[in-house]
Amino acid sequence: MSVLGTTSLPSPMLEGWFFVTAALLALSGGAKVRDPQPTRGALAAAGLPSSTLVVLLLGLIEVGAALAGLWGMVAGVLAVGLLYASFAGFVGIALYRHLPLQSCGCFGRADTPPTLLHLTVNLTAAAAALALAAQGGVDLAEVLGQQPAAGLPYLFYLGLATYLLVLLLTRLPLLTRRARSAST
Repeated sequence: MSVLGTTSLPSPMLEGWFFVTAALLALSGGAKVRDPQPTRGALAAAGLPSSTLVVLLLGLIEVGAALAGLWGMVAGVLAVGLLYASFAGFVGIALYRHLPLQSCGCFGRADTPPTLLHLTVNLTAAAAALALAAQGGVDLAEVLGQQPAAGLPYLFYLGLATYLLVLLLTRLPLLTRRARSAST
């Protein structure tokens, strides 16, 4: 609520980033359910509980939180923020301790190491979700209803941004590693 008594609306950039990172969270959770092994390895390397059941539950929680957040449920938006904050903590610890991780386990791939970019994405995703939760959440269907062409262009760009973010988090570390190997 502003000083003048009107409600402050979330910024379109904040909403867009939340939608992209919520979609990313749903994809990440689905990957854990499909193949829990990379996440099990990352959790074990960090000394955390790493059973298949733990990873499957984490994956289902991620998908559920993402969907609830996209549907505008404040608890879902808050859960997305808290999950990303905990992932930022995990990635930060992994980077600080130089844990020998081939993968952080986020995308069910064995070759997605934690990076500073990954930490930054997690921190900004947490901040966006927590800010939106404090403002009462945001409903994707409602936002789409305010867009031209039934929101199809908006959905296309959200999908494209999500895909590009996945590429940045999964392919860029591999390309950087190859470039370093080639230069030595």
